[in-house]
Amino acid sequence: MAHSARNAGAARPTALFVMGSGRSGSSALTRILSQCGGSLPTALVGATKDNQRGHWEPRTALYVNEAILRRHGSAGYDPSLRIQAEDALNPAEKAACIAKVRQFFAKLPTAPFVVIKELRITCLADIWFDAARSAGYDIATVIPVRHPGEVAASIAARDNLSPEHSSALWLKYNLLAERHTREVPRAFVEYANLLADWRHEVTRISAALEIDLSVRDDTAIEEFLQPTLRRQRLAGPVPEPFGTDWISAVYTALCRASRDEPWDQSEMNRVYEAYRASERGHWTAFEGFRRIHDSVPSRLLRPPVQKLFLELFALAHRRNETWTYVDRRP
Repeated sequence: MAHSARNAGAARPTALFVMGSGRSGSSALTRILSQCGGSLPTALVGATKDNQRGHWEPRTALYVNEAILRRHGSAGYDPSLRIQAEDALNPAEKAACIAKVRQFFAKLPTAPFVVIKELRITCLADIWFDAARSAGYDIATVIPVRHPGEVAASIAARDNLSPEHSSALWLKYNLLAERHTREVPRAFVEYANLLADWRHEVTRISAALEIDLSVRDDTAIEEFLQPTLRRQRLAGPVPEPFGTDWISAVYTALCRASRDEPWDQSEMNRVYEAYRASERGHWTAFEGFRRIHDSVPSRLLRPPVQKLFLELFALAHRRNETWTYVDRRP
């Protein structure tokens, strides 16, 4: 293991993963951590119109993750939990994915901790965590938390997704981020709190993860954290487009965690199991509809053709009213 050999005799470096939902302040959080002593991978996604301060995520990680997801019928915008199914990846496939991700770790800079943000990792955490450990890294995680209504509005402005789709993505990524990080050091950070008092949040993160974040550039951070970073501002009731309490229950728990208040992990389990059961049933039903809708007979039997077929069928039975089927087979 190249990285382990390179650090023989030294403390294991830490892979600090930023996980959770998109448009939750993950880019800002990643940049701040990198300005508090953390190193970043090379070849990052640059600034774009919708994220003018930069994404701060490695392009290689994005390519690897999207390839894995698409190979198994999923993608970054997939709200289903199909990739979390027990039979989604067999042992050989998982081993191949881990080997591919390990190539990423072999090219990271030598540093006490490296900040890695590519939010699809939230869906593939077991692969990334196994690869990191085998490459000689300890693991820590930070999960940004943002009002689901703000996230939905931000995604709608950028990608024109429906509120229902955006809400499902918010729910899925937050549920998985919390669930996959229970056995590793983690910190929850509310985006609004980060913008209001980043020093307090950095102190919280440092204490929770036992990582030194004192070597920082305060001036650069102040210049980076402009008020315009938070273009969507919502307060009040949490939208519930699925007729349940799932989103409000998860958001309440994560907000309490980000304020270091007691919170109920069993509520996260309840919502996860309910969401998994519901989305699997709906996913199967929608797949059935799509299979029939896209079949050759369905494509051929468009309304005009269907009308002609039925009228000819009726004419063949010499009547216009309902007829009775008679089985004439011997």
